[in-house]
Amino acid sequence: MELKNKNLYYVGGVIRDELLGIPSIDIDYCYEGDAIQFAKKFNIIKENPAFGTVRISYEGREIDIASTRTESYPKKGHLPVVENIGCPLEEDLKRRDFTINAMARKTTNKNKIIDFFDGEKDIKNKVLRVLHKNSFIDDPTRIIRGLKFSVRFGFELEEETQALQDEYLNNINYDISWHRLKKELIETFSLNKQKAYDRFIKQGIYKLLGKGQEIPDISCSIEELVSEYPSKHSWLVYLGLFDLSNLELTKAEKKIIDWSKRLMKEKPNNNTPFESLLIHRLRISKW
Repeated sequence: MELKNKNLYYVGGVIRDELLGIPSIDIDYCYEGDAIQFAKKFNIIKENPAFGTVRISYEGREIDIASTRTESYPKKGHLPVVENIGCPLEEDLKRRDFTINAMARKTTNKNKIIDFFDGEKDIKNKVLRVLHKNSFIDDPTRIIRGLKFSVRFGFELEEETQALQDEYLNNINYDISWHRLKKELIETFSLNKQKAYDRFIKQGIYKLLGKGQEIPDISCSIEELVSEYPSKHSWLVYLGLFDLSNLELTKAEKKIIDWSKRLMKEKPNNNTPFESLLIHRLRISKW
């Protein structure tokens, strides 16, 4: 039996994926009001009053429910400050990244999609559109998310959104949440799509990694390389030759990068960058 309530909504990716006709990885619930108060009738596993979120056990499943809320970014590029928990649904949807992720549907009415910002139209037109002009300034990781969605769904940035991205990449605020940036990079390049890397370079998104970045001399298809040698560190095959010193790297990730840089300097047997990358990839496969 589905969890239903007149104030409980499916939101975000699940609506987008439904319109695209693809399976949804996650189902996000949003309660218009205080989700924690609503959840008291169920078995609560965990709650976070500061964010208005709660996890419940329902018919053998664990379900996360978020209260509607607004957010502000007093420190641009970092985690937002949660405000106005229990706000109207439209205000909650307005804080999201792109219009295609800002739709909802009541759990009590499967036939009506709530779409304040023309997300359904943008899906039909295969475009990614931000919800306001400060979107990338508030959270530059949305640029990586846009890259991820463009590759996953075959979408292009809408003209004004592209202009806003270009403007930000020419005036980057490097006082940002590197942890969040790394998370989005891993998700994007773990898709193993050459198109993601090509756009990462062509659109100048690589500049988010830090000042003074140099584009590696790689002429191979990294997608084919990763397909041949699968690894949980595949994102480093795409990005390991950049300067990733700003990211919070694990010991294993640091060792992989050190190997890569050493191999590029040594170029054993006069290897080309491609062949050095291949050796680098083979070493990664041990992890």
